Amino acid sequence: MTGSGRGAQAEGAEAEAGQAGAHAEQAGAQAERAGAGAERAGAQAEPVGPVTGLLLAAGGGRRLGGRPKALLRHRGRPLVEHAVRVLRDGGCERVHVVLGASAERVRAEADLTGCLVVDNPAWEEGMGSSLRAGLGPLVEESGTGTSGTAGLPGAGLPGAAGLPGAVLVMLVDQPGIGPEAVARVRAAYWSPASLVSAAYHGRRGHPVLFGADHWAGVMAGALGDKGARTYLAAHADALTLVECADVAEPFDIDTPEDLARLD
Repeated sequence: MTGSGRGAQAEGAEAEAGQAGAHAEQAGAQAERAGAGAERAGAQAEPVGPVTGLLLAAGGGRRLGGRPKALLRHRGRPLVEHAVRVLRDGGCERVHVVLGASAERVRAEADLTGCLVVDNPAWEEGMGSSLRAGLGPLVEESGTGTSGTAGLPGAGLPGAAGLPGAVLVMLVDQPGIGPEAVARVRAAYWSPASLVSAAYHGRRGHPVLFGADHWAGVMAGALGDKGARTYLAAHADALTLVECADVAEPFDIDTPEDLARLD
């Protein structure tokens, strides 16, 4: 082989080695980017602040002959006690209970130890009034009200020093929803911007989790019996649906016929 041929081979080998090194550097950079992405995903999976369970239990049971729904018996205890346990077993660190109809009787007959009990004197106006009553203390505590004080000196930051970062709303008259559904919805929470709802065969239902960023807006739109439906419809693009039909049934206890579904 001539000297010029050997030189060409050497140059080719050097070029191949250079290309191999470039590929190795590129692969290393891709691996580094993938690792950084995994770290970010892991960070997002860590929830910011505890979740407070908000149990709406103010209904008067008009179609049940005026029997307050909170005191209907289910599995050997008042329905309100059963629902509180569901929220706790599902991972809610604190539980707030909104009472309305026969509030004093419910306080006397149900064991709500460890719960913050909120009275809603306007319970006959519908679910919206109970939602506002229940969110009010949380907004005040965390400083996330409409005045824009969140983050200013003296205002609480959601998730800081144990302040709630999200609220998970459940209805007292849906005993078919257990801790498994609560835990699934709670697991999808990762920041004050979270907006999560259980779904049943693709249809939105309870429980619903609202990160602290949503509280003021939910309160503003919670009117009549619509509750948070208007707000959720307006923020559908931000809503995460978590399928729960395999672990829960979202039926209501509204009529005497429904009482057969209580254990």
